[in-house]
Amino acid sequence: MSDDNWTAQDIPDQSGRIAVVTGANSGNGYETAKALAGRGAQVVLAVRDLVKGSAAAEAIRIAHPRADLVLQEVDLALLDSVREAAAAVGDQFDRIDLLVNNAGVFHTPRRQTADGLEIRFGTNHIGHFAWTGLLLERLLPVAGSRVVTVSSNAHRYRSRIDFERFGVAQGRSQSAAYGRSKLANLQFTYELQRRLAAADAETMALAAHPGWSETEILRDFPGIRFIHPLIGPLRNSAAVGALATLRAATDPTASGGEFYGPDGFFEMRGHPVLVPSNARSHDTALQRRLWEASEQLTGVAFRV
Repeated sequence: MSDDNWTAQDIPDQSGRIAVVTGANSGNGYETAKALAGRGAQVVLAVRDLVKGSAAAEAIRIAHPRADLVLQEVDLALLDSVREAAAAVGDQFDRIDLLVNNAGVFHTPRRQTADGLEIRFGTNHIGHFAWTGLLLERLLPVAGSRVVTVSSNAHRYRSRIDFERFGVAQGRSQSAAYGRSKLANLQFTYELQRRLAAADAETMALAAHPGWSETEILRDFPGIRFIHPLIGPLRNSAAVGALATLRAATDPTASGGEFYGPDGFFEMRGHPVLVPSNARSHDTALQRRLWEASEQLTGVAFRV
């Protein structure tokens, strides 16, 4: 296996493993679910829209007729939905091998969730924080289990988290709000890995980012149809963008706390390799503060 040219062909056999993928109806989430199903995993497609989820499942079955798929409705922007969906998954499965926190929103119109949270922070971080905490007991006893959270290089962009108005700060910049949520994804991953290691847990926590990927996350970005001819050649396909997530989830040489992303120019495209994240993401005091604030906001306490 070449570190510089890791592809879906390098995914080990996943037979007998159970993977839960959020946002699996399109883009990187769909390609992640499709690749895992193609290698034999039973995959739970955790989606907000069951109609789109059903269409995604059908498309995966066309590519892989023996795919073992389960649909689960969840809206990560609503904590009540997260609790109900996690309970349903926990009732159906007594073990989970892979929890892939992929779903996300970027340039959606500025608004708050029903829980009063800024939509990007509420969905991308808070929803996945609660989702992971509620499902973690299904991973902890499973040898080789992993939590993979999808971040972004946008974690470097104006991404200071305002703890005085935790989760609700609006501001004018939607890109900065997205950056804050992606920084939180990394801080969450690193703190979770530290806690898992301290507990000698079987589970590892890793992060990944797809670079500039051809997905629906930019569908609300103003002027995307005008700039697409310029940025199109710099972007990964969704299938290649998903490789970083897939490597973090399945590479037997991967370790907890690692961050995978594309190896190309400015990590915009290419095959997955280990990549660095900014100093703020590695600030242990900020990681702990984020964790404690997230537990208090969600009411979800982790078993580690």
